[in-house]
Amino acid sequence: MNTRRAVSGALILAAGVVLLLTLVPGLLVGDPGPYERTTVTATEANGTALATVEVRVADTQTKRRVGLSETDSLGPDEGMLFVHETEAVHPFVMAGPREDMSFPLDIVFIDANGTVTTVHHAAVDAAGRFEGRAKYVLEVKRGWANRTGLGVGDTVEVPPGLRAQ
Repeated sequence: MNTRRAVSGALILAAGVVLLLTLVPGLLVGDPGPYERTTVTATEANGTALATVEVRVADTQTKRRVGLSETDSLGPDEGMLFVHETEAVHPFVMAGPREDMSFPLDIVFIDANGTVTTVHHAAVDAAGRFEGRAKYVLEVKRGWANRTGLGVGDTVEVPPGLRAQ
């Protein structure tokens, strides 16, 4: 009899935890806290400036995980710069940990030297992963790369001293 009550109690507790994590998704990911803001500059391979972007810096695991999932929209020259510990192949998905993205993105992968290695144009309902070799990943409103002329081989100047925490 006591074993049956213990098992029932454990099942009720587990169901309550799952329900709580579903209703309050921030508990699963954690509060990212305030984002540092900075400006990055995109430049053609020949040195001609293309554009600047005001970015929020995602330099912690929590900030990288939350990303832009809690953002309703971006201005034409706004975005987020993801800073990783090492240059590697990093996968990105459109669905955030709290809710699906509500707007499409250009996802720009940038190596440790600032060279653009890959540009993806991701729709809101895009399924699957977007990946590229990068130390930094710039997410901006879809169409930004085409509007500014940014492509593979161009550079994105990241302020010195930005590092993953």
